[in-house]
Amino acid sequence: MAAKGLERWAPGIATLRTYKRAWLWPDVRAGIVVTALLIPAGMGYAEVAGLPPVTGLYATIVPLVAYAIFGPSRVLILGPDSSLAPIIAAAILPLALGSETRVVALAGFLGILVGAILLLGGILRLGFVTDLLSKPIRVGYLNAIGVLVVISQIPKLLGFSTDANGPLAEIIAIVHDVGRGEVVPIALAFGLGSLALIYALKWLRSPIPGVLAAVVVAILVTWLLQLGDVLPVVGALPRGLPSPALEGLRLPDLTALIPAAAGIALVAFTDSAVLSRTFAARRGETVDGSQEMTGIGFANIAGGALGGFPVSASSSRTPVAEQAGSRTQVTGVVGAALIVVFILVAPGVTAYLPTATLAAVVISAAIGLIDVRGTIGLFRMDRVDAVLSLAAFLGVLVVGVLPGIVFTIILSLLAVIIRTWRPYRAELGRVPGLRGYHDLSRNPAAARVPGVVIVRFDAPLFFANGSSFSAFVRERTAAAGPGIHTVILAAEPITDIDTTAIDELVELDDSLAAKDIRLVFAEMKDPVKDMLRDFGVTDRFTPDRFAPTVGAAVDAVTGTLRGDIDGSPEDPDDEDDDETDPPA
Repeated sequence: MAAKGLERWAPGIATLRTYKRAWLWPDVRAGIVVTALLIPAGMGYAEVAGLPPVTGLYATIVPLVAYAIFGPSRVLILGPDSSLAPIIAAAILPLALGSETRVVALAGFLGILVGAILLLGGILRLGFVTDLLSKPIRVGYLNAIGVLVVISQIPKLLGFSTDANGPLAEIIAIVHDVGRGEVVPIALAFGLGSLALIYALKWLRSPIPGVLAAVVVAILVTWLLQLGDVLPVVGALPRGLPSPALEGLRLPDLTALIPAAAGIALVAFTDSAVLSRTFAARRGETVDGSQEMTGIGFANIAGGALGGFPVSASSSRTPVAEQAGSRTQVTGVVGAALIVVFILVAPGVTAYLPTATLAAVVISAAIGLIDVRGTIGLFRMDRVDAVLSLAAFLGVLVVGVLPGIVFTIILSLLAVIIRTWRPYRAELGRVPGLRGYHDLSRNPAAARVPGVVIVRFDAPLFFANGSSFSAFVRERTAAAGPGIHTVILAAEPITDIDTTAIDELVELDDSLAAKDIRLVFAEMKDPVKDMLRDFGVTDRFTPDRFAPTVGAAVDAVTGTLRGDIDGSPEDPDDEDDDETDPPA
């Protein structure tokens, strides 16, 4: 029993107990391949976050090992991420006051805070919070993050730096510096050449990762031609293993990081959970969202405590690991071990790595965040989703990354309200030769049942849409002309009703009764009927005003069988088709 409990908190132990010898070489091979991406990506995202490049390696080594023990996904690769780096920079740089020691300490404590929030969320089973960020909102948010990262790396690609804050100010500063002749031609050549090589190998579907090829080629050319004195380079990494680096922090610094930590935790878990579920489904596995939250929490706490910063699952390195044959979490452990070897044995190699090449690596990853096709698809499919996505995009660009997270969550909640405030509604009728009752607006051959108006409202009834519901019913009743004696509400889509909507329903019933029109409910769910009872309106809405199906309601109010209405044969099994409409 104790072993089961331990394995629940540390799924890696269960993997180790059932590990097969045949998995070892695929895991080692995948670890070797993915390390080629882990090193340049970790260093690059550390720079985007305003941190020394070596912290990106620490933020890769420790979380990989921690997640291998505590994470539920067998294939997920954790590490610094392009979507988190700008948020980290926005949170820590204003508090660092230009001190590298403080900026590293702040980043580490931010990672601990993020991990603590995620760990608490996992314990409380809050894995459902990913629903707070809908797909359109996430598309807009990630598009903005991608643009921000690209803008931040352009100066490095050109061989200079700027002190501007904000995307617009940075663009102006870049244009100004380019006009002043600040561009270093050899840096630009390395940057554009690295980008060209990355995308050429991607286009050719080369088994050699473009990022690895660009980094190796740039280092070799810089070393062979001895360009270190005329070209901005990353510089040699300090030797040493990850260690605590939390000195010099003050209480005001720590409290100031809490809002950023909450936003980073939400984004990190959302991205990681989606990636984890996607790859688990492809492998025929399942991953518990709350357990995923716990695993990422432990990884961030460990990484932050040992010189790193907040991390999440990588959407670029995880597919590489899977394609290389990764079978279990051992792949991540192998990658972490190889990075340690690199730091201890060959840290001087990065003294020949051009900053422009590192910027190219980051830019190529950031461009991958920008989903142009998905954005265009939103405008084609749903204007509301498209507008929300565009608003999230502009919100992050205009108000900044940290407020942008709050803004996107608010937009997600607004999207829910919009969907239920103005849901699809329809008037139903009979189509000769077709079973059931169908949307009049989508079926030109459909006709009303004489004396009856059948309406459908595809959402729960609550305070925001109660009035639009009653207005729709009145409008359809008026449009039907004289002779209407019954309104049938096809209530199957209505899954909830609140007190405000109950009042609207009562007022609608009174309004219809004044015109000698009776309101009847069809297919109303039992829980909703229970709500009507709890609200004390069962004396008004008596059992005879409820029907099991729309067809049964029509039969009851017309005194005829459905076959007598439109000439089509009676089918006792058509109840389930009453609300089925053919495609428009």
